[in-house]
Amino acid sequence: MHQEIPVGTGHQPPAATAGAGGRGEAANGEESSDVMKMVTENAVMVIGTRGCCMCHVVQRLLQSLGVNPTVYEVDEVDEANVAAEVSQKIGDDGAGTVQFPTVFVGGKLFGGLEKVMATHIAGDLVPILKDVGALWL
Repeated sequence: MHQEIPVGTGHQPPAATAGAGGRGEAANGEESSDVMKMVTENAVMVIGTRGCCMCHVVQRLLQSLGVNPTVYEVDEVDEANVAAEVSQKIGDDGAGTVQFPTVFVGGKLFGGLEKVMATHIAGDLVPILKDVGALWL
């Protein structure tokens, strides 16, 4: 049954979090420190800007192989902060050099769209995904 929400109550739907559905969204003000925790907890993680078509391409490619990647969508406002944190955690000296979409496989930085596509075309992507437990074939 549907319930009507009066206009002007300030009611906001709860923000989605990464879980069994595999899709997390960054809300304004959310601590980006949770990003690296999510990277270590998931076999395959895609971090991208909200609404980015290249993030969608990476996600669809991985899904076509049978992988359900966790997707963390970053608001444009938080993009620089998340990029700087990811750069710092992976040991990159230049803060903010990480570009989205960024793919992590097995808790380690794998690369962006070009790396994923090149590895797939070379036929090496499926064995890598099997090694980290993202595929059970």
